[in-house]
Amino acid sequence: MAHHVTSQDIPANGEKIAKKDLGLLKMVSLIVFVVGAALSFYLFTNDTWGAGYAYSWLFAFIFFITLTLGGVFWTTLHHVTNSGWGVSIRRIMENLGFVFPFMAVIAIPLMVPSVQDDLYEWMNRHREVVQTVPEVSHDAHGAEHGGAAPAASDVDPHAPGNGYKSPSIDQLHSTHDPHDHLLANKHWYMTIENWLIRVVCFFVILGAGIWGLRKISIDQDTDPNPTTRRLILARKLSCAVMPFFAVIATFIAFDFVMGLDYKWFSTMYGVWFFAGCALNSMAVLILVLTWLRSKGYLLTVTSKEHYHIMGKLMHAFVIFWAYVSFSQFMLIWYANITEETCYFLLRNSSDGSTNWNLWSTLLVFLHFALPFVLLLPHYMKKTVKFVVPICIYLLVMHILDLYIAVIPERGPSLSVMGKFAGHEGEILLTAPYAAYLGDAVAFITVGAFFTFIFLRNLGSANTYPNRDPRILESANLHN
Repeated sequence: MAHHVTSQDIPANGEKIAKKDLGLLKMVSLIVFVVGAALSFYLFTNDTWGAGYAYSWLFAFIFFITLTLGGVFWTTLHHVTNSGWGVSIRRIMENLGFVFPFMAVIAIPLMVPSVQDDLYEWMNRHREVVQTVPEVSHDAHGAEHGGAAPAASDVDPHAPGNGYKSPSIDQLHSTHDPHDHLLANKHWYMTIENWLIRVVCFFVILGAGIWGLRKISIDQDTDPNPTTRRLILARKLSCAVMPFFAVIATFIAFDFVMGLDYKWFSTMYGVWFFAGCALNSMAVLILVLTWLRSKGYLLTVTSKEHYHIMGKLMHAFVIFWAYVSFSQFMLIWYANITEETCYFLLRNSSDGSTNWNLWSTLLVFLHFALPFVLLLPHYMKKTVKFVVPICIYLLVMHILDLYIAVIPERGPSLSVMGKFAGHEGEILLTAPYAAYLGDAVAFITVGAFFTFIFLRNLGSANTYPNRDPRILESANLHN
């Protein structure tokens, strides 16, 4: 045990981060976001860049939302399991999770019809069917009636009033495209209206849950008579939030990423997405803890023992990510169903500028084998100079993992819709590497927003719940 902490070592009013330690970082991140948002607006509305940049923005959104979803997960798990060891770092978990409702700002461009048409073929097709296929009605004798369909050349996918309207099942069945029949079978879930409702519910429900948990925790910091009442309340609320988290995290993966190719599906996709959330949010928690300790905060209530447990959890999810990823690949390969294998066929080929097969193969060794071996010794998890580079490395691998999940869809999807540089059937942009520049712009812009909100959360409350009845248990952790 590194040190022994008593109640006299815990400040009665807690420990807050000085403004000088956050002010410059917050200002820089806000400026970067504002400049990036202005540049992003230009790229979204530019005919040459717009279609490809939609994928860049989606990739950045998905990466950073996995980190904040992980913060929600660790906060709720802490309460549900009545954890004592994590009390000292729980406030960091809460602050990371509380970035989630603010990510709704980053999701706004993804709700714009023109951006949706670039990303999701099924939405594009829905809007086309609405405008080209008349609604079918039935009279009292069961006979079908419908008006004449407009000419294809007269169709405007972005006409007012049709931006968020989906066709009926009868309209989808009445076309001659076999893929429309597949969309009809998925109509109960995949309509533009339902998609929008789900996205709003994601941020409202889970955002309210993490806000409530954080408020309960912060209120106890100033309670003159802190008891276990708030702990029990937080545990009950976490038991209610946890199922919503599981469903919402899964549907975020389905609606934003798996929906890029509506013909493909995997029942393990949500679990793979969750594994990335838990693993990499823990890496962020370790990095933030280290940064705060370097500034002189949390020194009393945290020690190498906390690093050890956090490192073990990170190691466990490295294994879990590998297990889920391999299982998904193995089951799809074994079944050999066309609608399923298309996902890996795309990512085991080259689009002319990127060798996805190489990166997908390297992911097996770089995302699993190497960190698995590095995190095996206990001193690698407890020693800051070792565990911090591993955390940074894992976040880089997470970038690669999600990049492979999102970006390969850019070529086939936009070539089908004829949106690459305005030329039907072209797989690549006129300047292929321009697309990767857009990826960097989106990542930096969304990352700056994420950083600003996270720093704002960190500075708005004590660094740890100083009046939690279990703070001494956590501060004197030994494992």
